[in-house]
Amino acid sequence: QLQASGGGLVQAGGSLRLSCALSGFPLGYYAVGWFRQAPGKEREGVSCIGNSGRSTTYSDSVKGRFTISRDSAKNTVYLQMNNLKPEDTAVYYCAADERTGRSSKYFCDNGMYYWGKGTLVTVSS
Repeated sequence: QLQASGGGLVQAGGSLRLSCALSGFPLGYYAVGWFRQAPGKEREGVSCIGNSGRSTTYSDSVKGRFTISRDSAKNTVYLQMNNLKPEDTAVYYCAADERTGRSSKYFCDNGMYYWGKGTLVTVSS
């Protein structure tokens, strides 16, 4: 089970931290990613982290503003979102994948196998 939380309403320029708590998906064996989908738009891979925790990928639209991290003791992955913009408004999903031999960029570009329910982030101008 992947449980995303931390969404909400924030003004432009503000910050939020999303959490993805994983049950049954030990972080050492799974890559984890954050994806988002805004109304009328295609799903976008926002940020992904490899199963070792050393490889990270960010979409160009969030690079420099968002940071992905993980806490192995809590089996949780975080997405710190700073300097939020109205265009960041979307439902954010966390996902996991155990396939080996694929980069974090591959997963962000192509999606992952296991998906959780999303959390809504709304950024007002």
